[in-house]
Amino acid sequence: MQVHNVNLTISAVRPEQYPDAKLPEVALAGRSNVGKSSLINTLINRRNYARTSSRPGKTQTLNFYNIEDLLYFVDVPGYGYAKVSQKEREKWARMIETYFSTRQELKGAISLVDARHEPSELDCQMIEFLHYYNIPVLVVGTKIDKIPKSKRNKSESQIRKKLQLTKNDRLILFSAVDKTGKDEVWDWIEDITKVN
Repeated sequence: MQVHNVNLTISAVRPEQYPDAKLPEVALAGRSNVGKSSLINTLINRRNYARTSSRPGKTQTLNFYNIEDLLYFVDVPGYGYAKVSQKEREKWARMIETYFSTRQELKGAISLVDARHEPSELDCQMIEFLHYYNIPVLVVGTKIDKIPKSKRNKSESQIRKKLQLTKNDRLILFSAVDKTGKDEVWDWIEDITKVN
């Protein structure tokens, strides 16, 4: 998709703040610092539109990005950052669960994992959570430019095995540096939202 018009419509915490435009939505979830902002910026051809937080774990809202008045990217707060209090984590968990379990416009979720490492227990829990709510999942293995080409198959099978991906779950390896996987991610988004 050629993206020219993007705007951050709202940073929401509660359902009554969600946009009411009735456009299809794709959520993006992952650990703090996994590369969510880099993926969003690559997909929309912008350098710093989605801000990379200088303090991991700082994003505490659901950020709704309107893409061409065709769909929303919904940036979900990063999880797994140690310095965030248990109380904050529980608040985020409720906010995210409310969104994932009630939002009719949500068509699918992109779950990001760092392809250089075995997925964490929190990554596994996110996939289980999305499966529980029957939300179509695309797993994106980030920072693939840092892995030699000869080792990428191993990285891919490690992610599949650890996350127990089903045959319906797609896995795409991605790099914000050389744009590997960008077109494939867009293909999945267009397929799931029926926009192109």
